[in-house]
Amino acid sequence: MTPSAPTPAYRRLSVEERRTQLLTAALTLFAHRTPEDVSLDDVAEAAGVSRPLVYRYFPGGKQQLYEASLRSAAEELQHCFDEPLDGPLLHRLARALDRYLAFVDQHDTGFSALLQGGSVVETSRTTAIVDGVRRAAAEHILDHLEVTDPGLHLRMTVRMWITTVEAASLIWLDEGKQPPVDDLRDWLVEQFAAALGVTAARDAQTAALVEQLAADA
Repeated sequence: MTPSAPTPAYRRLSVEERRTQLLTAALTLFAHRTPEDVSLDDVAEAAGVSRPLVYRYFPGGKQQLYEASLRSAAEELQHCFDEPLDGPLLHRLARALDRYLAFVDQHDTGFSALLQGGSVVETSRTTAIVDGVRRAAAEHILDHLEVTDPGLHLRMTVRMWITTVEAASLIWLDEGKQPPVDDLRDWLVEQFAAALGVTAARDAQTAALVEQLAADA
């Protein structure tokens, strides 16, 4: 008689592992439903645990879980702009956009809900988390521009472009993820180059930067 395979030993998850499991389940749900449509029971079921266990880790209930999930998503979005300072700037920007748009594609409904606001669970804290992503993205781009003391015109240009990326991403989702993502990425890179060109006409710092980027291309 062939002996049966041994039953895998049960392993209790650590506090951090359990918290990560619950956040992963919540993020998956928020990615496909608006926050209003996700309950703690839904999160518990998705994670394969009981509702009281969810409350044990997030005693503040849905609001605390939503904010923790948002912070987790914000960290992932910020990492999208982590790119080595090697090669032409616009190529680096394209690689960062590839990661950003992949996140948008994966978290479509949730991404829309987070950026468009209007949620019953939206607070000043959640707004600050989203704005933190925008500021971090701007700092990353300015680092890539290698400008030690960016002036007002350049800072505004970078932050306005980030707003353009967000708006284009939301419209892209509304349009059934059309045009193809590669076209969207290239168009956004061209938008950035064009924005720098417009600013260069009235700002000497940006004009010098545009000349340098053209020489390095």
